[in-house]
Amino acid sequence: MLLGDGSVATIRTVRSNDLQAIQGLHSCASDDSLYRRFFNLNRDMAAHYVAQLCADATRLRRALLVESQGRVVALATADLIGPTTAEVSFLVDGATMGRGVGTLLLEHLAAIHRHDGIEQLVAEVLSSNRPMLAVFSDAGFTLARSSGGVEVHLEMSTAATDRATEVADARERAAETRSLQAVLSPRVVAVVAGPTEGGIGREVLDSVRQGGFTGRLVTVGPTTPTAGDVAVFSAIAEVPERVDLIVVAMPAAEVAEVLGQAADAGVRAAVVLSDGFGDAGPSGLARQHSLVQTARRGGMRLVGPNCLGVLSHVPDRFNATYAVMSPTSGGLAIGAQSVGISIAMLDAATSSSLGVAYFVSLGNKADVSGNDLIAAWADDPRVQVAALYLESFGNPLKFARLARHFSESKPLLAVVGGSSNTTAASETRGVRAVFDQAGVIAVTGMSELTDTARLLVSQRPPKGVRLGVVGNGGIGVLAADAARRDGLLVPEVSRRLAANLAPLTAGVSGLSDAVDLGAAASPDVFDRAVQLLLASDEIDALLVVIAVTRVSHFSETADRVATAAAAHPDITVAMVILGSTDPPKAVGRSGIPVFSSADAATRALGHAARYGAWRDAPRGAHFTVERSAVEQARTVIDEILIQQAEGCWLPAEQATALLSPYGVKPLPGLVARSKEEAVRQARTTGFPVVAKAASPGIAHKTEQGLVATGLRKPQEVRAAVDGIRRVLRDGAAPVLIQRQVGGGIELAIRGYRDPTFGPIVMVGAGGVESEVLADQKFLLPPVTDLDASRALRSLRIWPLLDGYRGSPPADYPAVERIVQAVTRLMQDIAEVRELDLNPVIAHRDGVSCVDVKVRVLPTDASFDSLAAPSLNSRDTLR
Repeated sequence: MLLGDGSVATIRTVRSNDLQAIQGLHSCASDDSLYRRFFNLNRDMAAHYVAQLCADATRLRRALLVESQGRVVALATADLIGPTTAEVSFLVDGATMGRGVGTLLLEHLAAIHRHDGIEQLVAEVLSSNRPMLAVFSDAGFTLARSSGGVEVHLEMSTAATDRATEVADARERAAETRSLQAVLSPRVVAVVAGPTEGGIGREVLDSVRQGGFTGRLVTVGPTTPTAGDVAVFSAIAEVPERVDLIVVAMPAAEVAEVLGQAADAGVRAAVVLSDGFGDAGPSGLARQHSLVQTARRGGMRLVGPNCLGVLSHVPDRFNATYAVMSPTSGGLAIGAQSVGISIAMLDAATSSSLGVAYFVSLGNKADVSGNDLIAAWADDPRVQVAALYLESFGNPLKFARLARHFSESKPLLAVVGGSSNTTAASETRGVRAVFDQAGVIAVTGMSELTDTARLLVSQRPPKGVRLGVVGNGGIGVLAADAARRDGLLVPEVSRRLAANLAPLTAGVSGLSDAVDLGAAASPDVFDRAVQLLLASDEIDALLVVIAVTRVSHFSETADRVATAAAAHPDITVAMVILGSTDPPKAVGRSGIPVFSSADAATRALGHAARYGAWRDAPRGAHFTVERSAVEQARTVIDEILIQQAEGCWLPAEQATALLSPYGVKPLPGLVARSKEEAVRQARTTGFPVVAKAASPGIAHKTEQGLVATGLRKPQEVRAAVDGIRRVLRDGAAPVLIQRQVGGGIELAIRGYRDPTFGPIVMVGAGGVESEVLADQKFLLPPVTDLDASRALRSLRIWPLLDGYRGSPPADYPAVERIVQAVTRLMQDIAEVRELDLNPVIAHRDGVSCVDVKVRVLPTDASFDSLAAPSLNSRDTLR
């Protein structure tokens, strides 16, 4: 984990062999610290307490310690004092106070006990112990306090509130910013390279030296080649200043020793360019793991290994890469995994004149990941837009939270590679869900990424999807067509605007969408048309398409467009210049992006408009459920797993008992074990009825002939039972009898657990055509009511739910609540591995969950903490 000052520490449970280290923590504690902990100054009593703790296996499981740079700096304990209550206490080393250790320990204790069913943590704190009182009050959990003179009694709920998550995430962003400062803005840099002239290490050394770095640059190694006036030291420990960052380009077998020396010397961060680690099979992965452990021991951050390096323009130019292309300074921050893609992204940024604030090649992501970067860049005013190329998600739920916070203030673009790989392809749904809910702009390649980034670095996202198109020579018609394909609306101009534009388009048809000014349109004509459109209040964005001719004076035209656009900063403006590769200087100074084609421009504008709509929309409310409902569902699961230890598909009655506490009411049904019983139950239910195989877990029942609908007579029920049993080849198979539900729109709501992304819920078109139509939207928890609403409205069948051609709308808010409820159930009950509601029939006045399948499996899930800075550890907020 990261402490508040950005330093690295480890949090773990106490072991019996920690006795000496914990005694050392207590013996070095000041009198004031001991008095605050034990309410007296008896050091013998403190030593006795530690000995008892380390000898009690039960208490060890509820005690946590923090290690920093090889020594124990904090201890937290919890003792059960009731069925749902534990008392907690803390001791933090004096030199470590003020770095957020107490808060992190409190969050982890809450997570452990929340997982174990403990609802409340209590503590007795001296009223003079303001730092500890602040730990509790600032953590964001629900807290009650009462004063008893010199002591304050605290009672804290272990439930993970939204506020607790927000506090933890905010602290993480601040910690990441401090932690990565040594990587992104170092002032003392050491390059550690082999003796080869022209090798990677020497090229990086020259890049740093020649690129304008104003900090202190040295080289380390007895055989390292010299470079100009750069000082050479034989070992890192000989460098007189504390080194912020080392850049290592050594054979893989020698890197561990270099990192060990750096850790001992107090170096804050390392960029390892060398390959031969996780990219080189099991033995390389073992070497990589050893690097991480060494970095942890020394409190260092590690970028790579197997990476291209780091480039920064903050506070001045620092280029520690061996790439040829080097972009200028600007507002884009880039993170990429593979070396090849890193080079491609730098090349694309440079060739498109897209300025870069930071570039980090992540390589194997042994430590620093995309999550770390967006956490550090979220509150950095020099970053206007961020772009990530990712091949894997180490912690997707954490990414979703961090990305959502980032996207709420500035755009985040992402390309996900490896889609042809089987494992990556299986994650596509999860990636799509994360991006949709977090407001991430998904792009498909380098050109689309740089085009969209250029637009968003220089222009605000459009307030809506209305795009005005103006051009000469008819090319605007093609631009309007491209805009519609990209989800934009090219509106017909109003009568008033048409009348004002008419003199400018004399002899040219077409004011219905794109405004065609004619091939020979003068700068004055363009200027007047652009001003009319910008002032019309009929568009949210404007695309100006200039086809260069010998009579068009395109340079002056572009200058006039830029001047007009500057007077309307609330309108997003882009240009396409065809027939010239040299945009006028005024356009460049204005910040208006110039595209080489209408398709490229409308793709970027479409991305920007969708992002703007997401950012401006309210966040919505989370689905809440009483703790008693969770316990009720938990009881159902526990009883099932007592009888079916290896898991099973739930019978209809148990599936209903599981779902009902969350407000999901499956359509009632009665299980018949004979034909006559089926007839009696049909009469009880009321004709018409449906008969279906009652065996849980059977998929595609309709296609297999295991469902009979519209049964109106006893003989039809008997025939249906016989037919189902013939298909099953079981003359005694039970049959479920349900009321026939007529009309309505059929949907499917499914939940499953992805090995990477955890619980995922799908909502889409249902019934027998569900898989053929593939009209689906995927969601990850937590899901707000507006997340569910957006998902439903994005389906192709949405017009049917909303009332198609005069038909009454269905009760789609009830569908949205079911989506939220299923997501919350999957989130709360880890044993639920698959859940299928299909069909869910939405009527005008309600929803019927006709068929329900639920599969449960035992789980050995360990506790999950809040969003504490966790250095790539798995983090699932419950």
